[in-house]
Amino acid sequence: MHLYKYIIFIISLCISLEISAHGLKFYSTDHPIAQRTSYSVFVHERPVFKDYFDIEFNMALYPTVEIGYITRIKSGDPTKIFNLFFDVRGDDILFRLNQEGKSVLISMPVNRDEMTKDHWFKVKIAFDLKNDEIILEIHNKKMTCEGVSLPDEFRPEIVFGKSDHIIDVPSIAINQLKVGNTKSYVFALNETKGEFVYDQEGRLCGKVDNPIWLINEAYHWHKEACFSSNTEAGANYNINNNEIYYFNRDSIFTYNTKSKEITARAFAERCPVKLSLARSFIDDAHDKLYAYEVYHDPPDDGPTIASLDLTTLTWNVESYQQLSMQLHHHDSYYDPEQNLYTIFGGFGNMYYSNKFYTLNTTDKRWEVLDSLSGDVIYPRYFSTIGYLKNNHCIYVFGGMGNESGEQIVGRRYFYDFYKVDIENKQVQKLWEISDDEINTAPARGMVILNDSCFYTLRYPESVSNSFLKLYRFSVKDGSYQILGDSIPILSDKITTNAHLYYNEHQSRLYVTVQESKDDVSSSLTVYSLSFPPVTLEEYAGIPTGSSRIPTMWILVIITLAVATTIVAVIVKIKHKPENKESVPQTILPTTKTEMISETAQPNSIFLFGDFAVFSKNKRDITYMFTARLKQMFCLILQYSDAEGISSKRLSDLIWPDKSKDKVKNSRGVAINHLRKILNELDGIELVYEKGCFKIVTNSEMYCDYLKCMEIISTNTVNKYRQQFLNIIHRGKFIQFFDDPVFDYFKQDVEYKLENVIQHQIEETFSARNYQTTVSLTEAAFNIDPLNEMALSYNLKSQFILKRENEAITTYQKFITEYKKTTGENYPHPFRNYWR
Repeated sequence: MHLYKYIIFIISLCISLEISAHGLKFYSTDHPIAQRTSYSVFVHERPVFKDYFDIEFNMALYPTVEIGYITRIKSGDPTKIFNLFFDVRGDDILFRLNQEGKSVLISMPVNRDEMTKDHWFKVKIAFDLKNDEIILEIHNKKMTCEGVSLPDEFRPEIVFGKSDHIIDVPSIAINQLKVGNTKSYVFALNETKGEFVYDQEGRLCGKVDNPIWLINEAYHWHKEACFSSNTEAGANYNINNNEIYYFNRDSIFTYNTKSKEITARAFAERCPVKLSLARSFIDDAHDKLYAYEVYHDPPDDGPTIASLDLTTLTWNVESYQQLSMQLHHHDSYYDPEQNLYTIFGGFGNMYYSNKFYTLNTTDKRWEVLDSLSGDVIYPRYFSTIGYLKNNHCIYVFGGMGNESGEQIVGRRYFYDFYKVDIENKQVQKLWEISDDEINTAPARGMVILNDSCFYTLRYPESVSNSFLKLYRFSVKDGSYQILGDSIPILSDKITTNAHLYYNEHQSRLYVTVQESKDDVSSSLTVYSLSFPPVTLEEYAGIPTGSSRIPTMWILVIITLAVATTIVAVIVKIKHKPENKESVPQTILPTTKTEMISETAQPNSIFLFGDFAVFSKNKRDITYMFTARLKQMFCLILQYSDAEGISSKRLSDLIWPDKSKDKVKNSRGVAINHLRKILNELDGIELVYEKGCFKIVTNSEMYCDYLKCMEIISTNTVNKYRQQFLNIIHRGKFIQFFDDPVFDYFKQDVEYKLENVIQHQIEETFSARNYQTTVSLTEAAFNIDPLNEMALSYNLKSQFILKRENEAITTYQKFITEYKKTTGENYPHPFRNYWR
């Protein structure tokens, strides 16, 4: 990313903190009374208004509960309480402004579809104190009630949702709340958590019980549904019907993204097309789903296109035409006005394609879109395309391929963007960027809503277990932002794919992720994200409390200061000589399987994390240790670096309440059992000398505790850093016992570890070995979950490694533990660490 992009990015970030709003959603009447949402706008000090004031906000409806009270406005006079009530009645929504306990002042029916087509609609209640009038505006309708006895001065107590005895709370959300006249209080309602609400000037004004902060839905992808098929299957989204389809040759799953209902239906007759890639598109005007294969491999003369009537679930063969080659990972779009389906790119027969093929649903034939002039789009697959209705242009972004189109030449990743004018058959390359995100490919389904920006998913498709990330690119110059957290995807097989959709009516992005382990069976997972999505900085860096940024001018000043700093840092980095010595990055086991593999070695005992013992034959014999035998072994080992532990001391600690005779017998039985178990290992022996028990080991035997103490005592952490990290990364020392008997043992070990780990954190961070720094900080959290030094180095390292999601997870876990331990909120906001 060029320097100017960094500056633009930071300026846009600061501006977005002012103007972005995602709102407050309410727990409604379908929840217990104590769990319903109540939002008091002014709880500390209520302003006084003279002559006039209004309450204005945006509102969105949700289908769960469609009746209830939106807001109440109280004055000092109990006879002058006003409330706004609504009731969904078929195609209309009836809003009623009431003077509570007296009469309906305004009754306003509004067409539901017209009002909710953009999800959010405007509501305004104006109090003309001078003329004793109340004006109600909903969407584009306005009504006035005259002759209302209003006070000359109004100190409003404004409550949304549950209020006193008013407990009928509808399923709604509000945002961009503004209260005032010439002086207004503006509430973006973009908090991420908590009960306190601040206005745009950073003043603590309100409080909300049981909030749902919608900005979380604009950052965290929500898993909606999962399906699976044992045979080849395809998926598509009928946005107008809010239905996602997952189909194979025998049946179809339907998931309604609005009602959340799932249905499964079998076809009367099988799909006539032999599915392989199982590509499809929706003709919503005729309520049809078209399934197609551009090429049969192995060769087959059967149908290649068939349409499914989504009402009757009957199939109809549409075409037998095949193209000259398979087109894996081509992308597509459907133009309903021209009944035209267009595909671009793809891979097959060891060639990449750069052709556009169009299919008219009237004549059902593929035609090459030729005679294109202008810039050349090199052959590729894994590109994404979108269509902008207002200029009838196709847009193409990214992919993998090469100039010749031959696979044998090798492939490279493209980060370029083209505009294809369909009417004039003109191709224009708008830009190409040199991306820091090495080897990432876009998923299907570019979302382009206007000529200023587009949205696409990208991921490193060559990595088995990778993650999809959402990007917003500028159409003008290719500058971009990463939005939301990530979606996991297993990309081992070529039939694995992901597709991005946008539902304008729901103001929501949807993603279907279809994964396969054998290119035959597959699973489909549906995810969604509130629109517009937010960046990590917007989500995690939103100021709270007294530290909020008070005005836009201060934001601009800070922006310029930060931009200047970045200029200086980047210039310094550019002129800094390269360090030709590569910094080794520590690799730790990240999955349970890998951890077991690391642990499973012959003649080994592990006391960090889960207790584990492996015999001379590498057999797991952990099960042979009862709780009493674990306790005895750890106690004897604790004292083995000296003369050992006496029989009496051992007996007093393990059997404090037993008589001497019983203790002697129990101790003898337990010692014999422990000896027999240790005989399963080479290099370890339980001995009894001078009235004391001790554990004696040699080089054949491995114990993580003994090895860790050896590394620390000989000051060889740098030499054996990988082994040291493997040990402490397993977990807390003797975490399997809470017995006070081991308190001193644990404290002694943790004290030694803490000093070493802290030094190693600082040293590895200075050496730019950030992955190792992260691993060390995680080990530090095992010792002290509230280690602020570890938190600081962890977050800084995660940001440098571009692991924003992991950083926010670490921070959230830390502040949760802090709250649980201290009973107070952690005083340092996330943005402090980011900056």
